[in-house]
Amino acid sequence: MSTPPVTPSDAKPEADAAPRATTRLETLESLLRRALGDTIRTLVVANGELTLVVAPDDYLATARVLHDDPVLGFEELLDLCGVDYQGYGDGAWTGLRFAAVSHLLSMSNNWRLRLRAFAVDDDFPVLPSLSEIWSSANWYEREAFDLYGIVFDGHNDLRRILTDYGFVGHPFRKDFPISGNVEMRYDPEQKRVIYQPVTIEPREVVPRVIREEGYGGMK
Repeated sequence: MSTPPVTPSDAKPEADAAPRATTRLETLESLLRRALGDTIRTLVVANGELTLVVAPDDYLATARVLHDDPVLGFEELLDLCGVDYQGYGDGAWTGLRFAAVSHLLSMSNNWRLRLRAFAVDDDFPVLPSLSEIWSSANWYEREAFDLYGIVFDGHNDLRRILTDYGFVGHPFRKDFPISGNVEMRYDPEQKRVIYQPVTIEPREVVPRVIREEGYGGMK
């Protein structure tokens, strides 16, 4: 007895027999959406990691969930830094300037997360401190305060950590002058270190031959 031919309707797709495995990033994304719900502003994959953006009002509560939830288990804060987005993407990316970006690690689950929150006031940027959740945030937030001027509400010792006490301004802001605002020198008459307005004259540091003729003689 001959076997009837197989028609296209009888054929079963090979993918049905072997469904695609869920990746680790997809699993983490699903867990985050379930745990955080509407507090998520954006949640996207960037550079092989998930980047979670939340509103400043939800920043502290979100961090507590990420740390305390046993399923998520982000017990380590590896880094926290300030970012100045002035002029980024012609100003059309977020409309806000200063943000704190944290890098979290779950040792138990072997996954990472990038957490970002923007301060709503560019003139006086303020965000909640995460130092009570992750103790490592203490020095990182001091650094972001020193270099970017981001104030972390609830930090118990928010003071400069890299620049001097008399330093004026925040040197990593994009509008900070390259030569600075003040300079420090030892005054032999007063026998102490003093600060004074910068006296460095702007000068052209590119050799004239390169400026006029172009690199390698090519215009």
